Amino acid sequence: MAVLDHITSQEAIELENKYGAHNYHPLPVVLSRGEGVYVWDVEGKRYYDFLSAYSAVNQGHCHPKIVGAMVNQAQTLTLTSRAFYNDMLGKYEKFATEYFGFDKLLPMNTGAEAVETALKLCRKWAYEVKGIDENEAQIIVCENNFHGRTTTIISFSNDPVARKNFGPFTKGFIKIEYDNLKALEEALENNKNVAGFLVEPIQGEAGVYVPSEGYLKAAKALCEKHGVLFIADEVQTGIARTGQLLAVNHEDVNPDILILGKALSGGAYPVSAVLANDAIMNVIKPGNHGSTFGGNPVAAAVAIAALEVVQEESLAENAERLGQIFRTELSEFAKDNDFVTLVRGKGLLNAIVINDTEDSSTAWDICMKLRDNGLLAKPTHGNIIRFAPPLVMNEEQLRDCIRIITETISEFKR
Repeated sequence: MAVLDHITSQEAIELENKYGAHNYHPLPVVLSRGEGVYVWDVEGKRYYDFLSAYSAVNQGHCHPKIVGAMVNQAQTLTLTSRAFYNDMLGKYEKFATEYFGFDKLLPMNTGAEAVETALKLCRKWAYEVKGIDENEAQIIVCENNFHGRTTTIISFSNDPVARKNFGPFTKGFIKIEYDNLKALEEALENNKNVAGFLVEPIQGEAGVYVPSEGYLKAAKALCEKHGVLFIADEVQTGIARTGQLLAVNHEDVNPDILILGKALSGGAYPVSAVLANDAIMNVIKPGNHGSTFGGNPVAAAVAIAALEVVQEESLAENAERLGQIFRTELSEFAKDNDFVTLVRGKGLLNAIVINDTEDSSTAWDICMKLRDNGLLAKPTHGNIIRFAPPLVMNEEQLRDCIRIITETISEFKR
């Protein structure tokens, strides 16, 4: 079969099932084209994308500015490795550090790589600046976190599916309850070797859990009191998704280490980054960390274009306005519907909790029916459906999607 031969949805699914590892359970729809808030399957049916590749496609599918930057750079220079300088990386580093307000940026490719980078950076800082004895540093993390699936990261996950039969695991982590300041304070006071606190401003994969107002600000203050680095994983929540450029901006928190990925490229190319100020980042010396592809010219060009789109099209402001509409309308609907028990979120990162057990198929069945009705979403943790459309969506499109969601759920009867 030639690469460009047209295949049916069933043929595409069968190919993946036969030749690919079974590490995902996708919704059975085979996509072949995307533009803005829409995607089309191989048979030509159009859908609203209400997942945005887990918030990687905040700027919309195939944004012409981002794609143009990628194609132009790909035709000029794609990769040099970091053995040599290239003429794009410094421009990107200057642009991004000024954009987010940090001294330095360490470029990587994927979100998980960026998290691993932040952990290494935090530990090295702990030994060389804070004075913790080598190999004794502890990093506080939250239960029900999702920071990726590398061996170190799943070492501090409490998801049995992610952990089972992948040990032995990496030590050096203290798990506490999310959105629990008392637990954080106790962990800080009872462990003299704590180097950092790694936290998602909103726990997306866990079901879009939004912490109590003031939690992030108070957590940052506790970290400062104890000389501990506040590490914000904004891979999913960053780049305008929650109605601010960063989710921590809702509480005016300046993290010591910022982790970015996904929409840093608008979904066009794998780009991630760790940002910090000189007092932290300068502990990294040649040979300490690296990546053949990290900081490549295409990634740099794409990231600059992606971040420019966020500003030029006021995507954070749009996410804030449309998110308010979405939660208001869905909350009103939930008052009279037995299937929806809760609506929560910030900006255009939202979720509904289905009135059923986590091991039921109800949320999946609803997503299948949403697919049939022209909208793509996916359950998380069994009975929760996450809704995260591209931030380029307009109000008319959003209200059409609200109609599809409410009419679809109304088809289900107990």
